[in-house]
Amino acid sequence: MKLLNRSALSVKPTQAFLDWINSLEPTVGDDDLTIDDIDRENTVYLIPEMDTPEALEAFVHERYMEILETELRAWEEDERQWPERIDWALFQRFVQVEHSYLAVDLDDEAPLEIAEVDDALLLETDQD
Repeated sequence: MKLLNRSALSVKPTQAFLDWINSLEPTVGDDDLTIDDIDRENTVYLIPEMDTPEALEAFVHERYMEILETELRAWEEDERQWPERIDWALFQRFVQVEHSYLAVDLDDEAPLEIAEVDDALLLETDQD
């Protein structure tokens, strides 16, 4: 077990985000996704260690656009389909953020690997 020198943000879609997802491909009745369907679709972002609520708030406000665009892109690559205004208000409506002070790696066998996230790489993975 390894203690990482990071905190973590868990970003979870809200009902408003789900409504947007369902609007991308209109369906009838039971074919719409529900909040239960996407409940496990949260993303964990490792962030610098944050020891005060003010530091965390400042960090999230500084990086919200990057987080929001990543979350939107996970559901729709075509930015023309995204909401018209991508701003702080949309971030607050579309995602719920939970903070964890500690990040612990429970995998004693595999070493941590660092890789840059590249949109092209994500697209290749999605098509496989």
